[in-house]
Amino acid sequence: MGLSDEAQALAAILAAVVVLWISEALPLPVTALLGAVACVVAGVAPADKVFQPFADPVVFLFIGSFMLAEAIRVHGLDRRLAYGVLGLPWVGERPRRVLAAVALVSALVSAFISNTATTAMMVAIVGGMLTAIEDAAAREADGDGPRLEPAFATGLLLCVAFSASIGGLATPIGTPPNLIGQAFIRDTLAVDLSFPAWCSLGIPVAAVLTACAVLVLAWLFPAGVERLPGVARLVAAECRALGPWSAGQRSAALAFAVTVALWVVPGAVTLALGRGAPAARWLETHCPEGVAALIGALLLFVLPGGRGRRALTWEEAARIDWGIILLYGGGMALGKLSFSTGLADAIGRGLTGWLPAGTGGAVLVAAAALVAVVTSEFTSNTAAVNMVVPVAITLARSAGGDPLAAALAATFAASLGFMLPVSTPCNAIVYGTGRVPLRSMLAAGVVLDVVGVVIVTAALVLAGPPR
Repeated sequence: MGLSDEAQALAAILAAVVVLWISEALPLPVTALLGAVACVVAGVAPADKVFQPFADPVVFLFIGSFMLAEAIRVHGLDRRLAYGVLGLPWVGERPRRVLAAVALVSALVSAFISNTATTAMMVAIVGGMLTAIEDAAAREADGDGPRLEPAFATGLLLCVAFSASIGGLATPIGTPPNLIGQAFIRDTLAVDLSFPAWCSLGIPVAAVLTACAVLVLAWLFPAGVERLPGVARLVAAECRALGPWSAGQRSAALAFAVTVALWVVPGAVTLALGRGAPAARWLETHCPEGVAALIGALLLFVLPGGRGRRALTWEEAARIDWGIILLYGGGMALGKLSFSTGLADAIGRGLTGWLPAGTGGAVLVAAAALVAVVTSEFTSNTAAVNMVVPVAITLARSAGGDPLAAALAATFAASLGFMLPVSTPCNAIVYGTGRVPLRSMLAAGVVLDVVGVVIVTAALVLAGPPR
């Protein structure tokens, strides 16, 4: 059966959008808007249908969570967490423990805050640590003793970038691709993954992959010494400089805690009482995750921020990444149209012909993850998830596999671009320090790309996707 005129027009538009996303000839949000406009002009669908995803509830989940993250950053709550973990007694001055602590902080913060903002903050902190380490090592070095290897700085900075990308997998709001993949799954498969359901898979995957990143980086970039002098002294001084909790920090923490409670409680009630219970139905209807995020964000404009101001001002709130929101709307519009016009099914059937007979299960999940990883190496993870998830769903349907597992594999793997500076802003930030050679990023990145595909595949095949 041939493609309809609408599907053929959409195919041409999608091809142009993919080229523009990969080449970055235009800003990614502009390309997403251009694709949506082109669909209306070309008659793929009427304007109200094309632009409907821009008012999707996920958009308001983006807005609320971005505002919460901005308040946490403005009041330095993220730095307090970072130095609090680095100052734990078990960390000390052992190289691998410092590496593990940096990975833990980066992953924890990026589970709730932009991966890019997390990396920028942690690079500043790690830069200070490296200066203290190198100065102390130079003073204490003797002629015959072991010396600090310069490669350790490379490993520590790569640990920040990789762990920030990995930590975003833990929660639905950790990184935009999670929410985009979640929306595709909800709209296409009629499976609504709650915050706890996502975390039941995301947290173990992020934890195992973070541990693997630490092991790989410690192996590839050894410190060459048993201890890192100067770390404990620097961290203790920074912790003292933070002083007591400010009013803004307490307010940001309260708003965030209220939001997380509203995300978790509905799932807990459903688990305890069953989906048909009146309380569970009421919470599901009246307090979806987008509304919970907005409640927390609105609290920031009411709670005190100290010095006669609120916890968040509108000028600060307006600094959130509106481009991601536009990119989400445009990408989701193209994805939904690919299903309604039959284009996605045609692509899925075409790709199925390339697969061996009887392909399904682990092979199909691994294929979806691998395609997403490779795509994310050359374009943004947000663009990658928009391109790959619809295809993964239709491919699984055509091959007789589990479309939910394939969609989740592609969603998770879209955030695992570790090889190149252009793969993620996290990689670009650490590469920009001048202390991360491209060859080192490639060597560590290719290992973690492979490990990531294996871990994501194993998690979805052995444990199964949450439902």
